[in-house]
Formats: sequence, structure tokens, C-alpha cells
Amino acid sequence: MAIDAQSVKALRDETGLPMMKCKEALTETGGDAAKAKDLLRKQGFETAAKRADRATAAGAVGSYIHFNGRVGVMVEVNCETDFVANTDDFKGLIKDLAMHIAFADPAALSRDEIDPAAVEAERAIYREQAKGKPPQAIDKIIEGKLKKFYADGCLLEQPFSKDTAKTISDVLTEVIGRTGENISIKRFARFEIGA
Repeated sequence: MAIDAQSVKALRDETGLPMMKCKEALTETGGDAAKAKDLLRKQGFETAAKRADRATAAGAVGSYIHFNGRVGVMVEVNCETDFVANTDDFKGLIKDLAMHIAFADPAALSRDEIDPAAVEAERAIYREQAKGKPPQAIDKIIEGKLKKFYADGCLLEQPFSKDTAKTISDVLTEVIGRTGENISIKRFARFEIGA
């Protein structure tokens, strides 16, 4: 099946990936743009998984001050080389992350950083709330509520403020796929007047 240049360009504009990658994905999916986009995302996850062990010694610190001057954010994002740290894609990621953190106010970067005592306290609350439910359903209810707890409090699991169909982890994976380097969020700090 011949794939027309407009379809390839549209997919490239949407994903930011190279033209040849987009053409290959469209060819593989028979010209279906939605399936091609899903295929490219899957390949991005595979690329990210392969690069996860590579050292990230370069990178940049980005900041964002909200228009009212009452909220400010600093975020450190690392990558493998200065070359990638200076790309528009990487700089855009840092800017988007800083704005997202200002908006979403995550408590931690990942689940590992949340105090186990706080998690156990949440479990106890959820167990109390689930009293009266069938015993076999209680554990599922608790796990579902914990998943929501993590999605609210962990940056990597939060829905991305610019596209809630993706998590921050998904956004990071997409940029890893486009740049070809391992990228990680090292740390962040959010400041708010009166908080």
C-alpha cells in the first residue's frame, strides 16, 4: 500500500518523530493513523526500557513562575549528553514539567518517595471506608483507591496537564523515543506563598 506524503507529514507533526519512522509505522498499520500512533508509542516505551540503565549525567534545571508571582517551580531533568540537553524537545519538556508541577502540586516524584507510614495510614482509612462491602471486594477497593492516591501525589503517575490521556511518565517516554537518549526527572521543588 502506498502511503501519501500528507499522511506521513501529519503523523510527524503530531508525534515529532522522524519522517521515515512515521512512514514505516503507517505502512505497517495499513495507513491507519491512530494505529500508527499507538505503534510509535509502543516503540517509544521499548526504546525507553532499553535506555533505562544508561547514565544521565547531563541535563538542565528549568523554572517557572506563575503569572501572579505566588507559585514558583524548579525542576532538574537529566539526559545523557549536552547535545540533547540543548534541543528544543528537551527544553520544551522541562518547561512543560515545570508548568505541570506548578498546576498539579505533586507530593513526590514517584511511589518510592512516599513515606510508607503515609501509605499505611491511607490503607487503614480505605479499609475503614470499605467496611460492609463483600470481603472479596475489599482488597480490590483498597488497591483502586491507592492507585488514585498515587496518581494524585506522584509526579510520574499524574495525568499530564496539557493532555490528560497521558501520564507524565508517558510524556517522558515519548521524548526518550524522539531523542534516542535516556532522560530522567531528578528532582523538583515547588514554592507557594502562604503554603
